[in-house]
Parts: sequence; C-alpha cells; structure tokens
Amino acid sequence: MLKTKRIKQIQDFVLEHQTVSLDELVTVFDVSKNTIRRDVQELVENGLLKKVYGGVAINHSNLVSFHDRQIQNKTEKELIGKAAAEFVEDDDIIFIDSGTTTLEMLEYLKTKQLTIITNNLDFIIQALPYENLNVITLGGVLERKTKAFTSVKSMDVIKAYNINKAFMASTGISLSNGVTNSSPLESEIKKNVVERSSQVYLLVDHLKFDKYALMTYCSLNEIDYLVTDQDPAEAYKDFANENNLELIVAT
Repeated sequence: MLKTKRIKQIQDFVLEHQTVSLDELVTVFDVSKNTIRRDVQELVENGLLKKVYGGVAINHSNLVSFHDRQIQNKTEKELIGKAAAEFVEDDDIIFIDSGTTTLEMLEYLKTKQLTIITNNLDFIIQALPYENLNVITLGGVLERKTKAFTSVKSMDVIKAYNINKAFMASTGISLSNGVTNSSPLESEIKKNVVERSSQVYLLVDHLKFDKYALMTYCSLNEIDYLVTDQDPAEAYKDFANENNLELIVAT
C-alpha cells in the first residue's frame, strides 16, 4: 500500500474509533511498529492527531477560534467574499457555509432578494436587518470555536432544499486530500450540502493551499468555482483545466 493512502486510512480509522493503540494499528494495517510510529508522527505534526499513552487520539484542539480566524488575512477574505458574491442573482437559493471568508459576502448580498440556508451564527445575526434576505437556519448545537450550528438532524434539513449555489469554506485544500475540515460533524454537513447543490463555490485564501485537516468532505473535482486571492501553483491550474474547475482570483 502506498504511504499516502495508508496514512489517510490511519487517519480515518482513528476518527472512527476516537482513540486507538499503536498495537491495534500494527494489526489492522499489517505493517511494522516503526512504520506505524512514522505514519502517526506525520499526522501528529500536522495537528490531526495527538499522542496518548500507548496510542493516538483525535486532536480536537486544532479547531482555531472564530475570532482568531476572522482577523487573519482580513483584506484578502473581503476580496474573496466580494468576488464570490458577484455570482449571486436575485431569487437564488444559496447556502452560506460556516467560516470567516463566507461571512464577508453579506455586505454584497444585502440588497438582493435571496433565500439563504446557513449554519453560520454571525451571518444569521448580521442578516437580521435585511428583510429581503429569507434566512433558513440549520439549528442544532452551537460550536463556539467556529460559531456554527451542528446537528445530525441538519442533514435532513439540507436534503429538503434544492440549493442553486453553495459557498463553502475549508480549513485546507490539497490535490491529494481534497477539501478538508477539522470538525467531523461540520464536515458531514458540508458533504451533504455539496451533494445537494447545483453549483459549488469554494472560498479559500492562499494560505489554505497544500494544507489538510482531519476530514475530507469533498474532492476538488466536485467544486465548480475556486475563489481565492492569489494565483495558486501550476499543479492547481493544471488540475482546474483538466477538471472543468473555474479558477477565480480576486483582486
């Protein structure tokens, strides 16, 4: 088995079981303990797992607070939000993902007639003055670090709507791991949204490229438009050309 594939499977196995021993990983993946130690160390260094006595566990602390993310690359996120909002038309039914970059779209949507489905708490609050925005919330439990509502029942709400355009966020993207997120429950919501949407827009600044988090919620070829603030590496441009992915660089 290729190392990258094995590491991804180790990550998924730990996610499913929450905490596992090194001996269990050796048995499941049929490799030496030294190999498992090296693979696990790579996942630990990326912040996806944490070491515990005799094994590893999911690293829930890698969820960066909403406030910390909001002040990072503020200008770039504003540009991305503005560029993404230009694709929205009156009477669209859109999904606004949790995240700080998607929040920047509101300033450019507030004069439109829209139905907006979202789990983004700050977007819900800031949209209150605009009666032309019909806001549908997913409800559930508030994840304070990301200011997003999460719930297993959210999947049923998503499946009830036909979404024209989904504007998604990500903790990191890469050609090997696709579009990723740190929260398992949020990732499941994102996955369902991508499946229900006619067009999917991914909003990420340049620092998100070649990074990955705990879970992949969709592959890059499931994205229709990638909106960012700088030209990505040639490998991403080649991928976009080969997979009918429109690359939008906000300036």
